[in-house]
Amino acid sequence: MSEELTAQTVGIAGFGGDDIEAYLAVPDDGATARGSVVVIHHMPGYDSSSKEIVRKFAANGYAAMMPNLYYREAPGASPDDAAATARANGGVPDERLVGDVAGAADYLRSLQNSNGKVGVIGYCSGGRQSFLAACSLNLDAAVDCYGAFIMSSPPEGMPLKAGPIGDLAPQLSCPLLGLFGADDKYPTPAETAELSKVLDEHAKPHEFHTYDGAGHAFFSVDRPAYRPEASTDGWQRIWDFYGRYLAS
Repeated sequence: MSEELTAQTVGIAGFGGDDIEAYLAVPDDGATARGSVVVIHHMPGYDSSSKEIVRKFAANGYAAMMPNLYYREAPGASPDDAAATARANGGVPDERLVGDVAGAADYLRSLQNSNGKVGVIGYCSGGRQSFLAACSLNLDAAVDCYGAFIMSSPPEGMPLKAGPIGDLAPQLSCPLLGLFGADDKYPTPAETAELSKVLDEHAKPHEFHTYDGAGHAFFSVDRPAYRPEASTDGWQRIWDFYGRYLAS
């Protein structure tokens, strides 16, 4: 792990060729080839805690990029205002999400030190979107951190308007790591077990881990839901997983 990195805001071509904002962090370690990670932010948006995750990947040797999924609705707005606008619209359309992740992956592959391998990781709504991207694009590894509504639809009254996508499981393009909380309601352990069963039926490699005493957002160090033991173990599993599938 190195603390030497460069982080900056850049423009990328997203869905439909739209110019959107993205946050990029790359290691300053002189490596000749490295894997890359597309970070999909949570429902609260393109915020400082999500940018810290991007820098964390760079500090651990990966080029990382987080596209601003709400940029079209609220360019230049604060993360809270942009997230409020996105919620009012029911979230990000699935087709647009896939196009934005594809644009980020293409950008990362074009970097001078890329080894051509790209993974994806998402938290909360981004966990569902990580699975969606991995079933829609050719990727090398995917991580789903407590992503709900893969096997079911959101309940009435929830701002997210998204249908189940479990039927995409046969198209999963890469190994999947899932990290969940036993006390989470979205997704519940029953939902993640159902997804695991479907993936088994289609012989899709995956590793799911559910943490006792943890609920939703247990990785979030700035929220009451933070669970240090689950988060520490989860990060170690992420490093091991990406080390296997994204290393040169």
